[in-house]
Amino acid sequence: MQIASPDDLHLHVRDGEMLKAVLPHTARIFRRAIIMPNLVPPVSTLQMAKEYKKRILAAIPQGTEFDPLMTLYLTHQTTPEDIKQAAADGTVTAVKWYPAGATTNSGAGVKETELEKVLPTLKAMEEVGMPLLCHGESTDPTVDVFDREATWVRNVLAPLVDLLPNLKIVMEHITTKEGVEFVQNARKGVCGTLTVQHLLLNRNALFSYGGAGGLRPHHYCLPVLKREEHRKALVAAATSGSSKFFAGTDSAPHTVDKKECSCGCAGCFTAPAALELYAQLFEAEGKLENLEGFVSHHGADFYGLPRNSTSVKLEKATWTIPAAVEVAGSSPVVPFMAGEEISWRATRV
Repeated sequence: MQIASPDDLHLHVRDGEMLKAVLPHTARIFRRAIIMPNLVPPVSTLQMAKEYKKRILAAIPQGTEFDPLMTLYLTHQTTPEDIKQAAADGTVTAVKWYPAGATTNSGAGVKETELEKVLPTLKAMEEVGMPLLCHGESTDPTVDVFDREATWVRNVLAPLVDLLPNLKIVMEHITTKEGVEFVQNARKGVCGTLTVQHLLLNRNALFSYGGAGGLRPHHYCLPVLKREEHRKALVAAATSGSSKFFAGTDSAPHTVDKKECSCGCAGCFTAPAALELYAQLFEAEGKLENLEGFVSHHGADFYGLPRNSTSVKLEKATWTIPAAVEVAGSSPVVPFMAGEEISWRATRV
């Protein structure tokens, strides 16, 4: 089958040697990607976004068409003037909100209890049509880790959607039926992304059982995997054909030494086989006809981007996901489902 070139609307490519190692795996198939800004220090100004984009462009394999869509990291120092300047310049596509302490490199973010402090900035985003991309989890330490998304939807997202009725909002990497139901029923301008790992795995996948039982660090991500009932709700949403949902892999590479340790980093490196794994899921659900909308059309339409005129070919072909991706000067990165066979293969036309 042939579909319009897909876009990854939630991607981490890091920086330096890691950037050089992982970016080609996304650029192999995806035509555009929304680039996450949670570097150290965070990409919080227009100038930083421009400089980061230059480094990304330099890492794209020669002859490959790939367009990084840049984001700004929302901090207490982000002003309405910053938003207006970024919108006028055209380099920045959206602003990412990490509640402080929610995930990797989120310490510079705005706490969920402090959102009113950046309300003028959010209103400026509403005025210029710049989307707010949300890591949707409560950071209240009294909330159970498996309830943090549902709590955030109820206590933070719902009031925010009503407070700013024209602000475009993406609830990224939805993991719960509560998140799915909210986005389905929300006003126009509220959408959500769904990742490979949350569609394919439930929280049992964090562990292995039997004689060689133990933790599975390369299945650990944030938001954490949830119960099977939630996974089924995500699958139904992704494959439904609804324009409210689109692909955002949240591919988040970490080297082995940072994953397989006493306090491993959160993130699944899905880029090497993301489109193929989406295809495998849609086929299993009998919904292959809805794959193109999910990976190629819905996100572009939400962001006001032209749909890609180029194509990729998906064919039934068994291949094995590589065991590791080498990173110069450090330990390698282990891909999601490393060493496993999958049944689809994608190539650019």
